[in-house]
Amino acid sequence: MSKIKICALGGLNEKGKNMYIVEVDRDIFIFEAGLKYASDDLLGIDYIIPNFDYLVENKDRIVGLFITHGHDDQTGAITDLLTYLPDIKIYGGKYTLEIIKQDLEEEKVSANLIELKAHKQVNFGKNNIFPIQVSHALPDSYLYVLNTKDGAIVFTGNYVFDPTMTGPYKTDIGKLAYVGKQGVLCLMSECLYSNKSGFTSPKHLASDLFTETLLKTPGRILINIFGSQIYRIQELLNAVTSSERDIVIMGKNLENIILKSIDMGLIKFDKKHIKNIHHVNDCGIVVIISNEKERPYSSLKRILRKSDKFITLKEEDTVVIASPIYEGIELTSTKIFDDIAKIGSKLIILSKKFLSPHASREDILMMINLMQPKYFMPVNGEYRCQVEAVNAAKLIGYDDSNTLLRLNGQVTTFVNGKLVDNGETIKVDDVFIDGKDTSDIGDLVLKDRELLSDNGIVIVTATLDKSNKDILATPIIVTRGFVYVKDNIDLIKEAEKISLNVLKTNIKGNFVDYIKVKYGIREKLGKFFYNETECKPMIIVVMQEI
Repeated sequence: MSKIKICALGGLNEKGKNMYIVEVDRDIFIFEAGLKYASDDLLGIDYIIPNFDYLVENKDRIVGLFITHGHDDQTGAITDLLTYLPDIKIYGGKYTLEIIKQDLEEEKVSANLIELKAHKQVNFGKNNIFPIQVSHALPDSYLYVLNTKDGAIVFTGNYVFDPTMTGPYKTDIGKLAYVGKQGVLCLMSECLYSNKSGFTSPKHLASDLFTETLLKTPGRILINIFGSQIYRIQELLNAVTSSERDIVIMGKNLENIILKSIDMGLIKFDKKHIKNIHHVNDCGIVVIISNEKERPYSSLKRILRKSDKFITLKEEDTVVIASPIYEGIELTSTKIFDDIAKIGSKLIILSKKFLSPHASREDILMMINLMQPKYFMPVNGEYRCQVEAVNAAKLIGYDDSNTLLRLNGQVTTFVNGKLVDNGETIKVDDVFIDGKDTSDIGDLVLKDRELLSDNGIVIVTATLDKSNKDILATPIIVTRGFVYVKDNIDLIKEAEKISLNVLKTNIKGNFVDYIKVKYGIREKLGKFFYNETECKPMIIVVMQEI
């Protein structure tokens, strides 16, 4: 008897944080280890990753981690995962591993990286993994076929069908059709663009706009782009060559990615047109700016704040936003675009005109037709996208019995190739990462930050005599982000009187009930401040004895 379980630790009903596990009997295969960008309301949080508890509890059964391509949605949580599972084997294509190596070097972390070749089968006991090259924004992007005795589990990663994407970007449709003829038990296909009709191609190609912009726009051009969008970078550099301009690459990571890609033959560009940072103010120069990992638009924000030591945005400049605008950071994006407009610079936003290379409805239907799976499970997308993908599948004969709509943590079980609905779930959660700390920040910290951002903080301090508990210094109130003290002296004085009364009430001889003092001051001042200001600041009571 063979038992297969499929579950998402992240990536369903959300964009990003992709991590899927497929268990074949005792073996656990992990696909992707991605992060999700923190939305504007998650104060101070850099990025979000899946909870790894299930993997840590079952680490002896893990075969390996298989990465489809080198975007943060797929790789951004790897360094965090290695904190818990340092010996895990990480598989991917050559270029994917180069991207991962750069992240590992930056974080000073080592890992067991194993390169896979497209269309070369790798055996793992009774099962095997067969990678197939697909078309996406990065070279060496793979779709993975996990072959089992009950049929194949196919995990697509991100893909488009575009015959103009050749070489390391080419999709081998013949291999996909061959896999479909061998028997696919379950197809796990991305669904992010399932609500978009037609094929994504050629709506993801930006060559013409880049060429037009560089040929018709005088002066300096700043282009904000993801360093991992190699295909779009190649489109940009083709336009640079046509316009006979030079470029300056800002950011060590972006420079390393582009230079390494040129050396590997994955980007075609004459290095003589790459100038150093001292040419950043040259007339007609093209300045390529990248987002820092997990902090969208951070480099551009630094320039707008005039805190970048090399470049200041000028009215005669043109700014091109060639990177996607992710859900949850629209407010950040809008503010940046407004700041650019205030300076007077011309702004061009590609994401409003061009799609990223993700599968639209016809791409998904073509993948289903090639694979002919027994069951179809949409992944990598919001729940509405999953529903749209299922609705598309129903157009070609699928129904509720062989389409799988799931949420993170819900387990899909197959026994001897048949779907068994047993209602099993595993623990899943969002882990909030702040800075270099790999531990979860937690909801309580976020609530405190939200409270501080909305209503500020009030600190109440008092000093008592250690021996006889006499009050040496009556309560003093210090506020930050609550009220302007000079305009609210009467409010502060009344709050100090309330605090003093609470303190006196809880002094009995040589004993002070500090717990009642602290809770009493918080309660009394909380009600007082709300009645007077309709604000609820965080109140911290500090008592000391000398």
